[in-house]
Amino acid sequence: MEPAPLEIVPEDWDRALCVVAHPDDLEFGAAAAVARWTDQGKTVGYAMVTSGEAGIDGMHPDECGPLREREEIASAHVVGVDHVEFLGQPDGVLEYGVPLRAVIAHAVRRFRPDVVVTGNFRDTWGGANLNQADHIAVGRAVLDAVRDAGNRWVFTDQLTGGLEPWGGVGTVLAFGSPDAGHAVDVTDTFDRGVASLEAHSAYIAGLGWDDFDPREFLEGGARATGQRLGTTFAAAFERFDMGWGS
Repeated sequence: MEPAPLEIVPEDWDRALCVVAHPDDLEFGAAAAVARWTDQGKTVGYAMVTSGEAGIDGMHPDECGPLREREEIASAHVVGVDHVEFLGQPDGVLEYGVPLRAVIAHAVRRFRPDVVVTGNFRDTWGGANLNQADHIAVGRAVLDAVRDAGNRWVFTDQLTGGLEPWGGVGTVLAFGSPDAGHAVDVTDTFDRGVASLEAHSAYIAGLGWDDFDPREFLEGGARATGQRLGTTFAAAFERFDMGWGS
């Protein structure tokens, strides 16, 4: 049975904050969509919950974290993103809970986005390919933190120096989800998505993946998603509406 067609992600918004666990997460599925949005004049910011300091086996975290931050900043610039922040949480051992919700809610309150983008937080990527624990913790926390950010009586210690609650997030988009029902046409920006992933050269080398080709890797998913949207290339998202009662 062929996969069901995908709906187009609405783009009637101005500001998005992308909140993911690690540097490189966005580049493995969403960077080409970000490039499309910045080309439209939208403002997009990145918030990395960790600095990915535990991501390279042969490199000490004290060296790895700053390296991966530099690669992420360069990668973001490729797709038109100048706002990149690192939330300083420990790589590899993130736990869903109130402290993680608080960190993310604070970022949402500071940036005041209309849309929040995160990564797949389902147990798998589809089939037997298991997801990673940090991704699951962050995605789950994002959904709750978006609602927390709009509640004046939650995380009240954050509301100092003029910072106000922010309940303006209408939608959360989770890229890479096996339950995705929406997509963005990235045909015109696919090459910049590839270049954004290529900017993580030290990380990719540190993984030890023999003959890994960023273009080949991204093209497989983007082309299959594009077939479901009726375009050459597309990026898939699971969409959550964050209205009353959600």
